[in-house]
Amino acid sequence: MTKYPELTERFLKYVKVDTQSDENSETVPSSPKEVAFLADLAEELKAIGLENVRTMKDGYVFAELSSNIDDSAVPTIGFIAHVDTADFNGANINPQIIENYDGQSSIKLGNSGYELTTNEFPSLKKYARHTLITTDGTTLLGADDKAGDAEIITAAQYLIAHPEIKHGDLRFAFGPDEEIGIGADHFDVETFGADFAYTMDGGPLGELEWETFNAASAVITIQGRNVHPGTAKDTMVNAIQLAFDFHEQLPVHDRPENTEGTEGFWHLLAVDGNPEEATLRYIVRDHDRNIFEERKQRLLDIADAFNQKLGEKRIKVVLKDQYYNMGEILKDDMRSVNLAEKAMNNLEIKPIIEPVRGGTDGSKITFLGLPTPNIFAGGENMHGRFEYVSTTVMEQATDVILEIVKLAQEK
Repeated sequence: MTKYPELTERFLKYVKVDTQSDENSETVPSSPKEVAFLADLAEELKAIGLENVRTMKDGYVFAELSSNIDDSAVPTIGFIAHVDTADFNGANINPQIIENYDGQSSIKLGNSGYELTTNEFPSLKKYARHTLITTDGTTLLGADDKAGDAEIITAAQYLIAHPEIKHGDLRFAFGPDEEIGIGADHFDVETFGADFAYTMDGGPLGELEWETFNAASAVITIQGRNVHPGTAKDTMVNAIQLAFDFHEQLPVHDRPENTEGTEGFWHLLAVDGNPEEATLRYIVRDHDRNIFEERKQRLLDIADAFNQKLGEKRIKVVLKDQYYNMGEILKDDMRSVNLAEKAMNNLEIKPIIEPVRGGTDGSKITFLGLPTPNIFAGGENMHGRFEYVSTTVMEQATDVILEIVKLAQEK
């Protein structure tokens, strides 16, 4: 008998709604699908009994639960998740439920022809006797981050139903556009009113992340000169060839597929164009802020060298910082990290504290003045057709939220 009978049902309801964000949009939130989902979520938060539910101008839905103890020294804690899904098919999601998985067998993903196998995905072996929720092979699942949404709301509902659990003031936030890197740009830390917070946006059981990448996007536009190839000698400037030549100036090792741990990279996301004009799109990542700045400068230097050789400015680089390593801030105030670590240990969950090769809204929110490390939500293989989540791990994430709340008010 599960402790949270509504958790899985809530998650399944959420993932069936298409909420993919749109990086080409100029609106905030970026997609009307997110606006509609957040409006429904706000009504659900009111229905379960949360207080002061309101939608902020940046699309975030805030809610509160007042303290049931008389102690002003207890910190106000926030829990945050995002509602958008990544850049993979997020429409018509048809989840599969695999009960009592044996930890060995292949799992057919609907009639798609794709399978989850332990050879390709050894993480499956950890989930013997778990109930797994997978995709049907044609979409992502959306556990990133609808598992986090469901866990936070289920924990809030549990606290309301069990007033014997003592807690201080609590804050909850659900936001758009995390997957396109702009969701928390204008997060209203002052109105949110927490002393520290957590994003429930991590992966497997035990993840507790307080160090992230520094991140930037880079768009390189190349202007060529296209003429008939029969008379091209000393006249044609092939933008596609320049794009290839530009990319070859970056170290082969410093690509995502060749790096691990705290090693950074340049990741080529897209190449578009023709001999007249071409575009390269990169993301730039590094845990070390100085090396991060050097990586961005490397792109500018390559462009300058090419332009000098060409005798004119044909290559333009546009860089945009996305987020920074929140460890720079959190190392000076580890209350939130220590509290979460203790909560996991109390629940016999081994904390996995490693620099994350990614980032969360917590990265930006921390730099806005609210310390916000990241806690596991349970998803595996996120952002694609092989995504899955364990209902047991989702319950454990909900347990961690409640244990943090309990510990925070203890002397």
